[in-house]
Amino acid sequence: MRWTIKPKPESQKVKALQEALQIDELTASLLLQRGIETFKDAKSFFRPNLSELHDPFLMKDMDRAVARIEQALETGENIMVYGDYDVDGTTSVALMSSYLRTRQENVITYIPDRYDEGYGVSFKGIDFAHDNDFTLIVALDCGIKAIDKVAYAKEKGIDFIICDHHRPGDAIPDAAAVLDPKRDDCEYPYKELCGCGVGFKLIQALASKQGYTIDDLGEYLDLVATAIGADIVPITGENRILAYYGLQIINENPRPGIKAILNQVDKTEFTITDVVFIVAPRINAAGRMKHGTYAVQLLTEMDEAQAEIYAAEIESFNLDRREADQEITKQALVQIEELNEQDRLTSVVYQEDWHKGVIGIVASRLIETYYRPTLVFTKSGDKLAASARSVIGFDVYNALDACSEHIEQFGGHKYAAGLTLLPENYDAFKQAFEDVVSSTIDPKLLSPEIKIEANIELKNITPKFYRILKQFAPFGPGNMMPVFMTEGVVDTGYGKCVGKDEDHLRITVKQPNVNPIVCIGFNLGGKIDLVSTKIPFSVVYSIDENHWKGTTSLQLKLRDLK
Repeated sequence: MRWTIKPKPESQKVKALQEALQIDELTASLLLQRGIETFKDAKSFFRPNLSELHDPFLMKDMDRAVARIEQALETGENIMVYGDYDVDGTTSVALMSSYLRTRQENVITYIPDRYDEGYGVSFKGIDFAHDNDFTLIVALDCGIKAIDKVAYAKEKGIDFIICDHHRPGDAIPDAAAVLDPKRDDCEYPYKELCGCGVGFKLIQALASKQGYTIDDLGEYLDLVATAIGADIVPITGENRILAYYGLQIINENPRPGIKAILNQVDKTEFTITDVVFIVAPRINAAGRMKHGTYAVQLLTEMDEAQAEIYAAEIESFNLDRREADQEITKQALVQIEELNEQDRLTSVVYQEDWHKGVIGIVASRLIETYYRPTLVFTKSGDKLAASARSVIGFDVYNALDACSEHIEQFGGHKYAAGLTLLPENYDAFKQAFEDVVSSTIDPKLLSPEIKIEANIELKNITPKFYRILKQFAPFGPGNMMPVFMTEGVVDTGYGKCVGKDEDHLRITVKQPNVNPIVCIGFNLGGKIDLVSTKIPFSVVYSIDENHWKGTTSLQLKLRDLK
């Protein structure tokens, strides 16, 4: 584990921000590390406002998308809302279909089957639209590379509107409109929207033509916040505003489907982290284990009793998913050992009967043991399909591109991608991927890094400081929860291992003339000997609250200790 302390901001800027905001030096430094330099920046950060969202018509093709949908609504065309089977896709479909159904009845949703059709726009979906007299397809969270599919649809008299956020290829599909802020010719000011975010901009534009404002669209923001959290997009700029207000809806008045999921856990206040670890896996489990349509059904259901039934069904898919990913992870770790591949710079594993729906999760789990770019393959029809996951700082998409001669097709992001290849190309691809990564990765990226914002004393950790830190939320990429280091602490003598397998560490640390503070370190039980020697040590942590028997106290959530 590498500890890296972020550079201190310029002292003049710190002083200027301290004076402008009447805050302490540490808080001013934390804000500057997030690019907040002025009173105006700070106001936008601490008080996100829906009025600061950009005009949706700044997005390339937005006028064309609105005109085509308005035409379809006026003439009563049948509209299909098409989206991917993951959280971003299913929330996008729920969002768009819910909105369009407030305008007309003949709207259906379509989620491709993960196993039969695979990722993105499918010929089968287009054929279904044609056979059932649908003349407009609104595709969300997919479609930016579906040039042949869009052309095929056009031949059948079906128009496409694409709402995507993935990197375009060399050409853009010949659709009625292509909304994607990552298009080179799109001047939309914020580039990091998720698919559901792009869908929301479209309904914002449609609603504005009806005389409605952003304040009339609050009911959709729980879906947008869920997608932002699950898709791991930066929580900066427009995403921060959407996530902030979406979390308010999730906490105060969520749609019945999200409420039914949250009812399954013993919690009253939900953060973006809860959305990522409670809501997202359950929505995802539908598409992984059964079919993404179950998730859309849950997210669009307005009857609370029926939503509870759907949520219980999805919870059973989630339990199946958890069992499958734990079992496959064990098998994959055994395979790495049996092939003596512990010292490679990549993990590439394959077994034909592994469940395709969980191989992405398994890839992430393997990185917890072997911190390096990872691919998990399974059989999919007559081909092999894989999910790729990367380590921070390494672009796995580019690495796959360098191996493309062995690949049938691939797509994705810097840190997560999917691909298919022919079985006879597996060994050659596996070696090529190892060679590409070996020759391009910076060796230091092969050990996890903890980025530390500041070296502080325990006396800095006060209820007032924590109240300010809480206002930095929602946390996520671009605005991670602050991580601090404190040197020269000692354990008060009550350190112990806790948890079912005693793999967590619970200690109480102190410095001279400061009240001791409790620390919890998940999966740090192996370091118990380090704290029991009475020799001072350093801790890296985030600050958290502990609620116990009606009392609330500050605690440190340990990331590492040395």
